Amino acid sequence: MPSPKKRTKSPMSKEHKDALAQGREEGRAVRRYLEALELHKPRRGRKRTPESIQRQLAAIEENLANADPLSRVQLIQQRMDLHRELEAKSQTVDLTALEADFVDAAKGYGQRKGISYAAWREAGVDAAVLKKAGISRSE
Repeated sequence: MPSPKKRTKSPMSKEHKDALAQGREEGRAVRRYLEALELHKPRRGRKRTPESIQRQLAAIEENLANADPLSRVQLIQQRMDLHRELEAKSQTVDLTALEADFVDAAKGYGQRKGISYAAWREAGVDAAVLKKAGISRSE
């Protein structure tokens, strides 16, 4: 029985490699901007300040000493969550740089992926940002 012929891979052209690289870069820019929007979107209710988080942490520390084992583990988890939230509040994200990268990448990325104006808006992208990116409602 003859052995099956091995298929040789044809090398990718430079244009193809460049297009793939551009797609990856545009995808990264879009993802970073959308993630930053998600992290910084306004939440309902009263705003939590670092001071209010510190007060909650102090209350947890007081309650830990006299807590039963089940309550203790819940308080420990709350403390960990509050420390994480406090750390996140101290980090600042440069939305202007992420927005500029998004504006450069969004139109081509959206056209290739079939993303409509309405989908961008529902994802939280401001209409003015889409206008800067050259994405209109008719697309």
